[in-house]
Amino acid sequence: MERIGRKLLVLSGKGGVGKSTVAANLATSLAQAGKKVGLLDVDLHGPSIPKILGLDGQRLAADATGSIAPIHLSENLAVVSIGLLLQSAKDAVIWRGPMKHNVIRQFLKDVNWGRLDYLVIDSPPGTGDEPLAVAQLVGQDAWAVVVTTPQDVAIADVRRSVSFCNKLELRVAGIIENMSGMICPHCGKRVDLFKVGGGEKLALEMDVPFLGRIPLEPGIVASGDTGKPFMESSADSPAGQAFAAIVELILNPT
Repeated sequence: MERIGRKLLVLSGKGGVGKSTVAANLATSLAQAGKKVGLLDVDLHGPSIPKILGLDGQRLAADATGSIAPIHLSENLAVVSIGLLLQSAKDAVIWRGPMKHNVIRQFLKDVNWGRLDYLVIDSPPGTGDEPLAVAQLVGQDAWAVVVTTPQDVAIADVRRSVSFCNKLELRVAGIIENMSGMICPHCGKRVDLFKVGGGEKLALEMDVPFLGRIPLEPGIVASGDTGKPFMESSADSPAGQAFAAIVELILNPT
């Protein structure tokens, strides 16, 4: 961990808010900005990163020193996920808390990342074993990036994530409001499918930064299914521009 500059824990108290998509594209964008980036997927029961980044079928292995060698997606981006250790996509991880804690500890201690500017950690939803283990083990220079969607049912759970960070003295880099409106491809009008503004209101309520809104785009869905990072192919789209603005705030925090 001492060879890593900044750790970014991507958290959410609610499942289904697009947290893994945000983590993958955040890591991709930081790498495109010339930063050395590691992406660690600790969503042990639902690892999505290998699919999103087109790494299905690849497996982690040990290097010459016996450490875990990450898979390099590009010169600046390396990836580790429990999904890259499973023999089949059908395999289920059925572990209790102590086993999960030990595996996360091993991922943080035994992966030969080299020197990194950023380590982006995709955590599972909630405030349970995995986010707690990561928050307690990563050490200093760790910030949380909290992801929500605009509707009240998501905000209620994500509010607990911010309280979780406060109790652990984990600095919150900011809140991202994902799936925030959609531009109709036929008429060009904005449609607020899940309302709008909930993430910004939560940031104001909890006194943490608001990083921005990412709209729904069919291209994000297609990129995740085909394994091609959205920010590599669609950086000029409304969602791509939103991601870029968020990355700029993370690179240059106030």
